[in-house]
Amino acid sequence: MSASAIPPGLQGPERDITCPACRKPCKYGPSNEARPFCSLRCRNGDFGAWATESYRVPAAPDPTAEQDSEGD
Repeated sequence: MSASAIPPGLQGPERDITCPACRKPCKYGPSNEARPFCSLRCRNGDFGAWATESYRVPAAPDPTAEQDSEGD
């Protein structure tokens, strides 16, 4: 990978961060292929949680759904 192909957020020295999955310390930089996770296991676990819809964004109830069910 040439220096010009490195994304802007990865230029410069590696940074010490905390893995968002297991909370262990890890490096954020080109040497860590699983970034921002500490390992491929943590990265795949997070992907699996998204794929099985374990992560959800809260939303307000749909007011039209109540109106539709009252008309039945």
